[in-house]
Amino acid sequence: MTHPVSPQKHLLTVTLLGTEGCHLCDDAEALVHQVLQARGVPYRLDHRDIADSNEGIEQYGLRIPVLVNQGRELDWPFSAEQLAVFISDQVVPGP
Repeated sequence: MTHPVSPQKHLLTVTLLGTEGCHLCDDAEALVHQVLQARGVPYRLDHRDIADSNEGIEQYGLRIPVLVNQGRELDWPFSAEQLAVFISDQVVPGP
């Protein structure tokens, strides 16, 4: 899902690692949308299904959902506050 980008802000891209039928992944996705929309952050949330590869299952099978941004990872459970800190260096303040 992509939200409009104003000229003053850049698009934040976050990847959610999960798998189909993962209710915790649904919870994490809802929290990402809630936090970023409330802060007016233009963003794109990409999804990557860890079941698409053995490596994904091996590395993330017990950790999902996991958010990835700029090579950093945030494991579930995370709060709105932890998410805000996780993306804080990627968000350009508005005018």
